Amino acid sequence: MARSKLSLPLAIVVVLHVLLAGLVYAEPEMDPYKILGVTKGASQAEIKKFYKRLAKEWHPDKNKDPGAEDMFIKITKSYEILSNEEKRANYDRYGQMDDTQPYGNTHYGHRHDSFYFDESFFNFPFNSKNHRDFADSKYTLHFNQYVNDVVPDSYKRPYLIKITSDWCFSCIHIEPVWKEVVQEMESLGVGVGVVDVGYERRLANHLGAHRTPSILGVINGKVTFFHYAVAKEHLRQFVEDLLPQRLVERVTDKNDLQFLNSWHELNKPHVLLFDQVPAVPLLYKLAAFAYKDYLQFGYVDQGLSETANLQKQFNINTYAPTMLVFKENIDKPADIIQAKGMKKQIIDEFMSNNKFLLAPRLVNQKLFDELCPVKQFHRRRKYCVLLITGDEEIFSFGNQAFLSFASTNTREVVRFAYVYQRLQQPLCDILTQNKDSVQSQPQVVILERRNAAGKAFFKPVTAWNGSEEDKQCLQEELERLQKDPSILIHDAMLPELNNEFASMFIIRWIYASYDYLSEVIDDILHNNWREMMPLLSLIFSALFILFGTVVIQAFSDSSDDKQTKPKAKDGTKAENGSSGSSSTSSRPPKKNFVEVTELTDITYMSNLVKLRPGHMNIVLVLTDASKNILLSKFAKEVYSFTGSLTLHFSFLNLDKHSEWMNTLLEYTQDAMQIDADDDEGANRKMDYTGYVLALNGHKKYLCLFKPVYTGEDLDSKSSEDEGAASGGRSRSSISTLQIHHKLDRLGLWMERLMEGTLPRYYIPAWPGLDKITPNK
Repeated sequence: MARSKLSLPLAIVVVLHVLLAGLVYAEPEMDPYKILGVTKGASQAEIKKFYKRLAKEWHPDKNKDPGAEDMFIKITKSYEILSNEEKRANYDRYGQMDDTQPYGNTHYGHRHDSFYFDESFFNFPFNSKNHRDFADSKYTLHFNQYVNDVVPDSYKRPYLIKITSDWCFSCIHIEPVWKEVVQEMESLGVGVGVVDVGYERRLANHLGAHRTPSILGVINGKVTFFHYAVAKEHLRQFVEDLLPQRLVERVTDKNDLQFLNSWHELNKPHVLLFDQVPAVPLLYKLAAFAYKDYLQFGYVDQGLSETANLQKQFNINTYAPTMLVFKENIDKPADIIQAKGMKKQIIDEFMSNNKFLLAPRLVNQKLFDELCPVKQFHRRRKYCVLLITGDEEIFSFGNQAFLSFASTNTREVVRFAYVYQRLQQPLCDILTQNKDSVQSQPQVVILERRNAAGKAFFKPVTAWNGSEEDKQCLQEELERLQKDPSILIHDAMLPELNNEFASMFIIRWIYASYDYLSEVIDDILHNNWREMMPLLSLIFSALFILFGTVVIQAFSDSSDDKQTKPKAKDGTKAENGSSGSSSTSSRPPKKNFVEVTELTDITYMSNLVKLRPGHMNIVLVLTDASKNILLSKFAKEVYSFTGSLTLHFSFLNLDKHSEWMNTLLEYTQDAMQIDADDDEGANRKMDYTGYVLALNGHKKYLCLFKPVYTGEDLDSKSSEDEGAASGGRSRSSISTLQIHHKLDRLGLWMERLMEGTLPRYYIPAWPGLDKITPNK
């Protein structure tokens, strides 16, 4: 009985064990042949045909069935296995779909107490945070990396960037082509980047990429989208189209002299590539873009009969690409390389060693910094032998002699250059110690730069006319310099050089405008409306504003015409209310008068010291004699500003509070020096009549209006008074008129006050107004 009780649980355990074992060792993988509906002997063409049909049928964007996504994953994974001969053979032999598993009948996975967990079940062919493609992770871009590294570097080489995301079905299809193109483009020097929208949404928005997958190019900081089918040839052409069109000039027997002789005008060495192919190689175009600031590039097609004389002249080998660099001597190349498989590293080294002429002209600060670098402790000293000369014909012999001397230089620490005194006058005046800025005779100077701020040690060597004596003197100075650097006895702060090629900015702007218009047209042709939205929005906004302005102007003109007749009937009222119409205000006046209170010791606290924040008190300074005239003029000038709720108007009697005025204006030197130059005597008492103070009690500052007599109508008034019998009456009229005109420009000053453009004089503490000045 006991044995029967024990046998029942044991039987259950055995059955469960068999079932679990069957589950564990059952075929965990799906059958790719069954999924695609092909036989095991199907060809690659048949597999591809069935895959395309099924992928189109089960694509989640087109098939709304709940199981469409899972089925599409199985179809994609099955095609990935059967389209690869190695993976297909592995499956046929071992029944494995994951080539990361070891061959044989053993399973690879996590085992927990005889329970097998096959994690390949979750290994979908998509990007994820933990299982991202290793090749893509190498090129992953972040926002700061793009802004700080990629954009500056795009001025030397173009970048090809892929926009992708997790669970991107279409990204799987372009992956093989993308990997092949990346491998080729990277070897040519093209930058590569990958942006995952799921983790770099900010960068994707910055680039204007709103769908995946997308491919774009970046050059000179400008983003261009790829619109064609993802194929190797299309992507290669896309990279080539990113480059400027005028990088490489085609050279034949007809224009070779014109091309090589332009070294003097462009101040650059010239490079010629001889090759058999009709089109300029992409590698050469990329090198031309990287070194466009230093070298001028030309291409010679050896297959053309028009280039036969050039090939014969320089003895070019037709079996391998040949690259020549020419400097000042156009009859003989300064350097040459020839290689069947010309690589980027070889070209970069060749270009870097020939970036400058033997004796280039200093045309901008950038070239000066590279030719004559700042002395650093961990580097050897660098000296510049500089010829200060002119561009006229009379200096050509001396300039040629200097070039001949520079070509014999073998010292690595010495660089030769020349500068035109007419174009770089500030630099030449310092080095020649010429204070009159008059063009002097050519002179040679040896200098050494000490810091980036411009400090340099230098020594004028000799006046230069190209004679043998001049050459011998310069040679002796260089030998002395090698032994004793302290012979550079002068020091100065050198100014920044003028950019002699700045006039070419207009041409560069025209080219940039042409490229931009081409890009806009290209976007329109490809219906890339999402990227075009900012531009279209700007255009329509401008048209809307223009149209709205015209409509408003038309309605306002018609309303003015309608109001003309009623105003004409009431002409008397219009004349009476015309005061202050010359000024403008943001808020119309609420009253037909100006309320002006006197600033006394009683109103001082409420009108100034305890004035609410944001409020100002406009204070007119007057005397008993000028009170009526100035108050009337003051009211007319400030009337249009009375609609503001933050402005208060007061007047200060100078006869009572002149000491307060003196104390207030002592806090600023500008206020105390008012009209000092116009005073006849040094001890003359200051007259503040007609001054206006804008006082901000909370922030403790003031703005000051100084009366300016404009003299309007004074001449006519004087001429009328010439016939008067009493001379005193004439003087009284002139004095009254002068006081009246003191506030002529107050309206303009008030407008500047409201705009916040007036200077402010800050006061530590407001002086008290409790004392009345005694009459003297």
